[in-house]
Amino acid sequence: MTEVTAAPELSQKAQNIVSAVESLTVLELASLVKALETKFGVTAAVPVAAAGAAPAGAAAAAAEEKSTFEVVLAEVGANKIQVIKEIRAVTNLGLKEAKDLVDSAPKPIKAGVPKDEANTIKQKLEAVGAKIELK
Repeated sequence: MTEVTAAPELSQKAQNIVSAVESLTVLELASLVKALETKFGVTAAVPVAAAGAAPAGAAAAAAEEKSTFEVVLAEVGANKIQVIKEIRAVTNLGLKEAKDLVDSAPKPIKAGVPKDEANTIKQKLEAVGAKIELK
């Protein structure tokens, strides 16, 4: 379904071109685009920076090293009390707040932490049976 928007004011010449393009088949339109690219030395390709949702853009973003991470408690595991104790040590939360955080897993524990600290927190919590994700 296409969305109808108000067309900008065009000269009669431009309106004739739009009408002619509308009547072309996909194959004819592809050939026209190639001819225009060759004639004017331009390209109709989308710039990589504008294609942020494209897989190539995602791969480039993944290649960049993240400097801060969010530590997320994915699963508590069997040792709930030990996990609560470690959460309290890592976050300085009170007993009730730490228990509520553990009970509401998956839940972020800490955000904006450096990679080393995030890995340390992950190791401590996984040692007591919790499942942790770094985002």
